[in-house]
Amino acid sequence: MDPQLLKQFVSELLSLLGIETESIDVSSGHRTVVRISSKDSKDLIGPQGEHLRSLNTVARRLVETRHGEEASNFLIDVNDYHEEKMEGVRANARMLAQRARLFKHEVEMSPMSPYERLVVHELFTDDPEIQTESRGEGKFRHIVLKYKEKSSS
Repeated sequence: MDPQLLKQFVSELLSLLGIETESIDVSSGHRTVVRISSKDSKDLIGPQGEHLRSLNTVARRLVETRHGEEASNFLIDVNDYHEEKMEGVRANARMLAQRARLFKHEVEMSPMSPYERLVVHELFTDDPEIQTESRGEGKFRHIVLKYKEKSSS
């Protein structure tokens, strides 16, 4: 979806919800991110990010209905809440990977959202000693960090 159209769509959606924004920026890269700066962030984010997850779901479904599935590949982030949370997930994964390397065994992470699991899988894509695997079902789905010996080639 065109970044300007996406920005306009999100702006209108937030206006309908009675949310005032200071700025809305759209950045394209690995994933399109709509960054919102707002004094109403507490209402937008909600407890443990529940409102923000719901806002993302509703916004993506509306865009998907109007413009197709390809256009709905974006993420709304409010006052960098999501990015800070992802940095925490990455830091935790790195720490647990060090534990897996030190003790040379697998380490299970806590259950995570699909996007959080994707971030962790990507983090270790090129790691010669850590392999990732998703296990569990539904809200209990989590990642296992597996130690693997370095190949001596």
